[in-house]
Amino acid sequence: QVQLVESGGGLVQAGGSLRLSCAFSGRTFSWYDMGWFRQAPGKEREFVAAIRWSGGITYYADSVQGRFIISRENAKNTVYLQMNSLKPEDTAVYYCASHSYGRWPRAETYEYDYWGQGTQVTVSS
Repeated sequence: QVQLVESGGGLVQAGGSLRLSCAFSGRTFSWYDMGWFRQAPGKEREFVAAIRWSGGITYYADSVQGRFIISRENAKNTVYLQMNSLKPEDTAVYYCASHSYGRWPRAETYEYDYWGQGTQVTVSS
């Protein structure tokens, strides 16, 4: 059974940066594509970014393209989300998710098999 644990959330001022981490365990990490999603109060969970199992291919939502960077270290079983130039509208609970590699890209919640518990990111204006 795959387990995902996010960390790195917090409170930051607009224009600032945060780096989220997601620790993966329970299976072979390099067999899985990884994604980040977020959910703001009263809104649906939405796709943020995804990275291929090898780390060489990434995919971003338009709203974060150019500001966020997804990366992974397979040797550490960890995926990261570097968030720069943060805006108040980036405030949300951020979730990492995984699915076994196959069709690419995947940006819908139902396409992911495993989810972390989430980490809160709050951007003040």
